[in-house]
Amino acid sequence: MSSPAQAKCDAGIQSKRYLKCRYSTFIAGTLGYSLYYVCRTSLNVVKKPLIDSGLLDASQLGIIGSAMLFTYAIGKFVNGFLADYCNLKRFMATGLIVSAGANLLMGILGFSGGLLPTALLCIVFAFLWAINGWSQSMGAPSAVVGLSRWFPLKKRGTYYGIFSLSHNLGEFLSYLFVGLIVAKIGWQWGFFGSSIAGVIGVVLILLLYYDTPESQGLPPIEQLAGEKNDADRKSTKEIQKKVFKTPGVWIIAAASAFMYISRYAINGWGVLFLQEEKGFTLAKATSIISINALFGIFGTVLSGWFSDKLFKGDRNVPALIFGVLNTIGLVLFLFGGNGIFINILAMVIFGIAIGVLICFLGGLMAVDMVPRKASGAALGIVGIASYIAAGIQDIVSGKLIDANVTLVGGVKHYDFHAAVIFWISASIISFLLPILNWKRKKAEF
Repeated sequence: MSSPAQAKCDAGIQSKRYLKCRYSTFIAGTLGYSLYYVCRTSLNVVKKPLIDSGLLDASQLGIIGSAMLFTYAIGKFVNGFLADYCNLKRFMATGLIVSAGANLLMGILGFSGGLLPTALLCIVFAFLWAINGWSQSMGAPSAVVGLSRWFPLKKRGTYYGIFSLSHNLGEFLSYLFVGLIVAKIGWQWGFFGSSIAGVIGVVLILLLYYDTPESQGLPPIEQLAGEKNDADRKSTKEIQKKVFKTPGVWIIAAASAFMYISRYAINGWGVLFLQEEKGFTLAKATSIISINALFGIFGTVLSGWFSDKLFKGDRNVPALIFGVLNTIGLVLFLFGGNGIFINILAMVIFGIAIGVLICFLGGLMAVDMVPRKASGAALGIVGIASYIAAGIQDIVSGKLIDANVTLVGGVKHYDFHAAVIFWISASIISFLLPILNWKRKKAEF
């Protein structure tokens, strides 16, 4: 964490300075994290061209994807705890530059073609994507802890919801920007495009992000907002230990884990599903999946606001409503037929629902349960559960899809039936679990 500034901000300009730094940090965190996502989802866009090239199969791609998700899960846990202590500007910028570098190396290796044996190429790609996973895990804790340091409690839900659009904005940019590059000039260049996006994000973070109000000569947010909390007298380490013993946080973590299975099923395999099961071209498939990310923006932006305003900060009822909608959208996408309209409608419903759930189950409901000093710790617990589940999903889905391959005219065709049952089951469990917290009292810190 940055040292407090020696020169204190004059009382006359304190409010103006505070607002400038707060919104600058918010913009840098939101846009920076959206560009993190471009560097994270590039592999999802190139799966079909990679399979068609004969370099890798679905099982190998599942292993590579899971390598990132497992290191991301562990990293999000570790880095969530570290972020409570760190200079967030440096922390966030470092993660993104490493992620951009991993994408760059993937693109360069892609041009090796058949020079490397398939097994060796899979191992090297998995290693690089694992590095990418760890560096990616430095993004969300930096941005969320930054929100906690700069925003008062009464506005946290609203701005957390707006920040959460970065997930969807990043996915949307990846499917359109990286998808266009891949369609026009080849899958290797898709990694180069995502690397450039990462560098742009690093520049934004370094120019616009501020670590703490104290580093800018301002009083802490609790003092500015007139908040009082007995936990403020305890050390960060003491409060983080208490988070481990809070059952409600673990229930939300489990719910988020199952939600992430359905989320990453569509993000990771949706393009291939549309191509294999419904006969869409790469361009059409990526465009349809990008709708999920685009409408997720509406869900995330509105989620915090309407839970703050309409439900007085209660996230339980809207989490249930949108959990059910998530399952409806998923079922419609998987069983709704080949029509363009029905697939677009499915992605609109699924996208809005996932957007809300990323905000609620993916962090806010757990962060609401703990003091500000332990925001990163709560996010770390949710993160490790979510991304271990997402990593397991990638392996299991790849195995289930590969287990039902048929060869017609020398061309492989994949059967998604078993994977579909797995995805829908996870989605249903994800909206049932949070009900266990409805009558649970908030833990005392």
